[in-house]
Amino acid sequence: METKLQVLSEDEKAQIHERSLKILANTGMRVRIKKGRDILKKAGAEVTEIEKIVRFPRQLIEDSLEVTTKEFTLGARREGWDLKINAGNCYFCGDGEAANVVDPMTGERRLGTFDDWLKATKILDYADDLSVYWPLVSRSDLGKEKHDFVRFRSTLHRNFSKHVNDAVEHPREAPWFLEIIQTIFGDKDSIRKKHPVSYLLNSQSPLIIEDQYSEAYLEMLGYDIPVAVMPMPMMGASSPASMISTILMGNCEALGYLCLIQAAAPGTPFLYAPVPILIDPRHGRYTGGSVEIGLFGAAVTEMARYYGLPAMAAGCGSDQHFPDIQTGYEKATNGLLTALSWPDILLGPGLTASQLDMCLEQIIIDLEVFRLNKKARQGYSTSDEKWLDDIIEKVGPGGNFIGENSTRANARKGEWYYPQFGMHDTFEEWDQAGRPQLLDTARAEVERILATHEPLPLDEDVERELKSIERKARESLGD
Repeated sequence: METKLQVLSEDEKAQIHERSLKILANTGMRVRIKKGRDILKKAGAEVTEIEKIVRFPRQLIEDSLEVTTKEFTLGARREGWDLKINAGNCYFCGDGEAANVVDPMTGERRLGTFDDWLKATKILDYADDLSVYWPLVSRSDLGKEKHDFVRFRSTLHRNFSKHVNDAVEHPREAPWFLEIIQTIFGDKDSIRKKHPVSYLLNSQSPLIIEDQYSEAYLEMLGYDIPVAVMPMPMMGASSPASMISTILMGNCEALGYLCLIQAAAPGTPFLYAPVPILIDPRHGRYTGGSVEIGLFGAAVTEMARYYGLPAMAAGCGSDQHFPDIQTGYEKATNGLLTALSWPDILLGPGLTASQLDMCLEQIIIDLEVFRLNKKARQGYSTSDEKWLDDIIEKVGPGGNFIGENSTRANARKGEWYYPQFGMHDTFEEWDQAGRPQLLDTARAEVERILATHEPLPLDEDVERELKSIERKARESLGD
């Protein structure tokens, strides 16, 4: 029997939907892209050009929910790593995108670099419990020219061979993005079939469809690139000061984006991915480690299921700046709440300080948290062979079950979770090992992975073409 969590009743989910329809019909959203407003107007929305406001009739929203592809596969370059979405699975995704890097051993905190990002990417590529890529940390030393974009995207695919979910920052980068993924994954039809990359879109709360990332996506229509729409309304700042109204705000923005995407390309695979967040009212800053984050993640997953859509939800956040006891209990608590709701994709390891800082050691720790969460969700089996009442009768009062065949068999069949990280031996064994601390163990694992892991290489002809694309981008400066 699986462990299940419910934070919204059926009536509450229906109310969120109905109130969202009312807000979108009466108030609407500001759509900053002219092309987007034109698409929505043609689909039946009411557009006020001066204020750039789009109002969404009920029928448009219901038609968009009906036409979107809800079950699909997110492909990967590595064989055996295609992900079935909306099929009862939960995949772990790297969180992003921190500005800083923290070394918990020295206390040093600095801006993230290209090398920091590359190290994190290699660790994510190595980890079997990590299925989806996000860039964990920004690259302050990487320029903003076209050839810098090509270098970043090429290096990413050289070092990460599972599914990539990311975005294109500016419409001018869209053609380069398409050229890169076609070089690696094949022609347009191949990309449409395999979905080797997906796209992330964020609204601007309250109730704004932003321009640059959205316009870049609209430049890539025809490739059937799945979209995860991630509004981030902040309770008490960019959304009203109640949890249910913040969930409502995120739902409105997700449905508005859904209408735009389905009007532009009917049937586009869609991930429902609001990440409601909140301020700490004592100082007005975002708090990423609060228990409300886990409750929000569970509610988001339940709303996705209400619509029949796949869900991407957040957990594993902490306000602390480096791995310690606070980091552990905050990540475990809000991560577990989201995991028990069982979204298709759960965010994500490696970040601290309310997602401002990245820590390589924290990635290793968070992977173990996810494994524990999965075991908690799994619950227990009640199939006939698991009751073992015949063994209870056989052993009888005062007996011992350690020598029973059923004990040996179930120890090998997943009845126990065997921790893959941390100290689980006796005091004497820990003492004889030099009393290692958790961070020592995590640091050693980081160093081992970086020293030994070889990402799946690209074919030689693909490498030659990627280098040619980068040269072409460099030569096009000033165009």
